[in-house]
Amino acid sequence: MPPDAAATRGVAVEDVLGHRQSGAFGTLFGSQAFWVTVALAALVAGVSWLQPQAFASVNNFYDITRNFSFIGIMAVGMTAVLITGGIDLSVGSVMGAVAVVAGTIMHAGLAWPLAVLGGLAAGFAFGLINGVLVAYFGLSSFVVTLGMLAIGRSFAVVLSRNKMIYEFGPHSDAFFNFGGGAWLGLATSVWFLMALAAMFGLALRVTVWGRHLFAVGGNENAARVTGVPVDRIKVQVFVFSGLCAAIAGLLSLAWQGSAINGLGGGYELRVIAAAVIGGANLLGGEGGAYGAIVGAALIEVIRNGLLMAGVDSNWQGMFVGSFIILAVVLERIRRPRRE
Repeated sequence: MPPDAAATRGVAVEDVLGHRQSGAFGTLFGSQAFWVTVALAALVAGVSWLQPQAFASVNNFYDITRNFSFIGIMAVGMTAVLITGGIDLSVGSVMGAVAVVAGTIMHAGLAWPLAVLGGLAAGFAFGLINGVLVAYFGLSSFVVTLGMLAIGRSFAVVLSRNKMIYEFGPHSDAFFNFGGGAWLGLATSVWFLMALAAMFGLALRVTVWGRHLFAVGGNENAARVTGVPVDRIKVQVFVFSGLCAAIAGLLSLAWQGSAINGLGGGYELRVIAAAVIGGANLLGGEGGAYGAIVGAALIEVIRNGLLMAGVDSNWQGMFVGSFIILAVVLERIRRPRRE
């Protein structure tokens, strides 16, 4: 390759891979996740002042962190998909299907490690199908995952015979004690969330794979020209999202002690909201692991605060939807300043 061409190629790669990485190179005050953290802190302080006995209690803190951990785990996977410019509407159904798969295996008297492997394999399979259809068949991620949402829910209903699975073999106690237990005052699912977010955040910042995610979401055509394996990256993020949903499903099964095919119903909205509120761009090219956590936490604190204030739970969807719109508006306001 001629020197000029190499130089041009090098500049192009740098421009594409470094395109609008949220939080990685931006200033602290320019990060949406930072302002969401400020809003979360203010909300916690306000509700604690209004409801000091109920909200600001150790038990309620445990419940809040446990409840948003399942959404947060899936939001981490969703963030990877959103960064590349896609979307995954099937996460709630995959969560429920995985719980049914694992519950069915333990109900048959098999060891719990096989149930965990079976659940992870199911999440991997759902994600792989989504990724292949989007990457190699050129289908819309919205349409593909919307179809998978229905397929996953139907699969769970058929496999469970539309019944709750609550009788498990004698070798399943360790699974429920660990997955549904706690350590140092936090539910096991919270520790899984923090570990997963830390690994994903590190991968986004220091690995070529992480830079490729932003490149695909920033400018897919330019990424292809510069040698980024776009199709493979797309498959990988959907598989990652499926595995995150599987982990959330397994931990939820361990906590609840039963598998129901309706688990995760409607969670896709909360997961997308958590990722977008935390700074992930629906158009691709931006997002971060910490944002997924703080976005999930904000939604759960709002939900918890509304319940304590006696607000009808049917209003929760309005608040979640409003926050999604607000997050998109803030992104449109911030974008000209960066560009």
